[in-house]
Amino acid sequence: MKLSVAILLALLVGYMGSVQAGDQQTTDQVYDQDADGEQRAKTAGESLIGQPGPELSVTTLDGDIIDLSALYGVKPVYIKFWATWCVPCRQQMPGFQAFQEAHGDDIQVIAVNTGYADTEASAREYREEMGLTMPITIDDGTLAEALNLRVTPQHVLIDRSGHITHIGHRDDKVLEEALQALLEPTDPSSATTEGVAVGDIDASALTVGDTVTNLNVTTRDGDAIDLSQATSDKPLGVVFFATWCESYLAESQPDTATACQRVRETVNQLSEDNNVQWVGIISGLWTKESDVESYLESTETAIPVLLDADGEIHRSFGIQQIPTVVLIDADGKIAEKLGPQDTALAEAVKRVSQ
Repeated sequence: MKLSVAILLALLVGYMGSVQAGDQQTTDQVYDQDADGEQRAKTAGESLIGQPGPELSVTTLDGDIIDLSALYGVKPVYIKFWATWCVPCRQQMPGFQAFQEAHGDDIQVIAVNTGYADTEASAREYREEMGLTMPITIDDGTLAEALNLRVTPQHVLIDRSGHITHIGHRDDKVLEEALQALLEPTDPSSATTEGVAVGDIDASALTVGDTVTNLNVTTRDGDAIDLSQATSDKPLGVVFFATWCESYLAESQPDTATACQRVRETVNQLSEDNNVQWVGIISGLWTKESDVESYLESTETAIPVLLDADGEIHRSFGIQQIPTVVLIDADGKIAEKLGPQDTALAEAVKRVSQ
């Protein structure tokens, strides 16, 4: 179903939670959000331009395996990160599909769902709704780490020689020119099959029953917290969330937005009990320090927080859904892991406290 321009503009006003409900924005301010997205993508990609592409394989929704390293030296690669809840992703999808239809034989197009606050079922439904025919994969955080994912959509172009040539957010003339450059014939002698090896984070992600070791964080207030609990004699609650969850997802994923609010309010209440230590881990997707500051000013968040800018802490715990609460007992062992639909957080905390 097509969204009207009015609805799209209304959604954009709430872009990634930086604007609270009831606030008004001008057209120029909405455009600034687009410019902000481009700047975030460019900043994230500065260190990657000219570098070899990641050497890894992805599995599509249809079960096909695409080995990126096998493509280097053979054909260019166009990777687009997206999410079902992302308004600009939806706006850009028709053009993305048109490019696949026109050049899918010449360039390996891959639509990478971030896997963050998304599910395989929603990705499949979205594919059918939008009529997408390019390979679609759901990232486990590995590709996001390798390509410094910071926004959605985020475009990554890798030329025939296997080197990253463009990282951006907009579907504009700059992207069109970068894509055209990929289609141009290149000197075969410049081709390479050497990429950057990327490890499998799923194999090492911490889960219930595991003991946390050598994992220290520093909150925005400068307090150091040892997640292994080596220096504490009481349980620790680690809350994974995004500053834009409650506001931006209110339209596209109301259940998730409601869950984020519920967890925030519940944790605020539970934090009054000094028997448990709390820390909030904020996703770096579409978020920088100024966004965190705005969020804290507009919400009653009682626990210390920190911005997981590069997603390292999320990957360490295998976090892909928000909100997620990881409860670590006084011995540093993960006792429970509660997802968005788990409503018995207070009871779980009581169990761990005992």
